[in-house]
Amino acid sequence: MPSTPPTVPCQYRTGRTLGSGTYAIVKEAVHIKTGVRYACKVINKKLMEGREYMVRNEIAVLKRVSKGHKNIVTLHDYFETAHNLYLCFDLCTGGELFDRICAKGNYYEADAASLIRTIFGAVKYIHGCGIVHRDLKPENLLFRTKEEDADIMIADFGLSRVMEEEKLQLLTEICGTPGYMAPEIFKKTGHGKPVDIWAMGVITYFLLCGYTPFDRDTQQLEMEAIVAGDYKFEPEEYWANVSETARNFVSECLTIDPVSRPTAEEMLEHKWLADERPHFVPDPESPHGGPTDLLPHIQKHFDARRTFRKAVFSMMAMKRMSSLVQMSPTHQRLGANLQQYMEESEKEIVNEDRSVLHYGSSSEASLAEDDVSKQSEGSTPLVKAMSKVSIDEVAR
Repeated sequence: MPSTPPTVPCQYRTGRTLGSGTYAIVKEAVHIKTGVRYACKVINKKLMEGREYMVRNEIAVLKRVSKGHKNIVTLHDYFETAHNLYLCFDLCTGGELFDRICAKGNYYEADAASLIRTIFGAVKYIHGCGIVHRDLKPENLLFRTKEEDADIMIADFGLSRVMEEEKLQLLTEICGTPGYMAPEIFKKTGHGKPVDIWAMGVITYFLLCGYTPFDRDTQQLEMEAIVAGDYKFEPEEYWANVSETARNFVSECLTIDPVSRPTAEEMLEHKWLADERPHFVPDPESPHGGPTDLLPHIQKHFDARRTFRKAVFSMMAMKRMSSLVQMSPTHQRLGANLQQYMEESEKEIVNEDRSVLHYGSSSEASLAEDDVSKQSEGSTPLVKAMSKVSIDEVAR
């Protein structure tokens, strides 16, 4: 008789909604026994019909990287109700990267270098685990707490992929956030870990001036600029206060040829990050030749970005769902009921009075046996054992 993941009283109590995405919402949840709070990603099963591999892939990725690096959001647990899958992550209460910078009284090039050094350290770890993130951007960089010295965390591995070294160039789907996507993604020539290095170059550029290097009036023009590597360190009034070393660092990351693009380990050895003495342009108004405060110029662009990003994110979510629903009649039906399903997920409340299928304490062997049992009964669980998910399947 195959063992199955236990149906047990839920160990968590869900609370307020923290945010929402294309096919999931995020709720605050508390572990009933310990009182520890988590961010709980609630994925509606109906919206994932025919695309269950996306969830299995995300869990496979998170199981590889979780608890291995302090700057990566950890997946602590996951469980299932009749309607939803719940993934329990670190609750990051310190806010997003650019909001944190805006709240500072001042901001120098050395601050940007420190942030990038930390993030690149986490990227190096991710790549060492055989993972490519594919959606690195400021919105996916969160602070663990509001404390001054809080860890910055890489979050949202929904587009990440598990990769074998010999298959690094097999990914050809167009995915990510347009302004941070590498040329090879648009060209569909095959991509892998180098796309994360490109994204880090865009993030670094952004942290030094407040806007991205390929900002254009339309998405088509933006794509053409990315493919051509058409960017400049302009206007000069913003970049005059940024060192040549920092500019060189950005240019190295934004190498068009992915084969020639440096690795995360190589970028950590770049003198902008590796030198003990910080690189900066002296403030002409400083009596001691101290560094120039970059915040005034950056704040101007951050404020404009904050004003429009909600509308932009809504548009991107709708475009992403449109691409999903065009795949089959099933997905077209799901698209028509998107709002209804999302509302159902948000309204579902779990607590100790609710029985759930708990995967967190189950071995992969027991999950595999449970898959066989459920499939023989004519049904397939949303989460399959990770050992049954091939590299080719999760790389689709």
